[in-house]
Amino acid sequence: MLAFPLSVMSKTADAVHRGEDARELFDKVFKMVFGPEGASLSYQVNIVGLYKTQGDVIYKGRKLNYEEKRFAAWEDGHVAYMVDKEKKKVEIRDFNDEKKDKYLSMFKYDVNNFDYSYKDTGEFYELTAKVRNSKFLGIRYVTAKVRKSNLYPVSLYIKLRFVSTTVQISNFHSGGVDDSAFIFPRNRFTDYEYVDHRK
Repeated sequence: MLAFPLSVMSKTADAVHRGEDARELFDKVFKMVFGPEGASLSYQVNIVGLYKTQGDVIYKGRKLNYEEKRFAAWEDGHVAYMVDKEKKKVEIRDFNDEKKDKYLSMFKYDVNNFDYSYKDTGEFYELTAKVRNSKFLGIRYVTAKVRKSNLYPVSLYIKLRFVSTTVQISNFHSGGVDDSAFIFPRNRFTDYEYVDHRK
């Protein structure tokens, strides 16, 4: 069990808490998902008219692997392999190339560009991160529902400029992620077209 400070847990339920306590809670959840030991989860998202999918994702620091029905990606911290299964095409890009995440670019964020708050709703914390300086497109705020017992995320409510959506999260596991998860399995895509965009 991940213990959160007793001074925080004893505060009135449903009250909105801001400042250092909220940022501390965010940092604990963030480290558990994106930290050096890694994490894995399944997700389901539906932004009406824009984006509907479900799949599995593995994180470990800057590394990423996700796979869903049409798209998949393997990013090892240096090179990104972006797979389009429908077009049978693999794009290879430098890890820092902004274009590698064209399908997920609207969800990019800087953790230092948010104001944090949370509510204690009984079994869960509802942690909200509101963008200070939002772009024309992109995230306005995100509310993560996490279990109080272990801080595992169960859903994300994402508010964009014109639409909003809830990402359902299941099968969350923290830690024990091996680096082999981020190695591109070229033998699975031998008959695909490869386009190398690296400089």
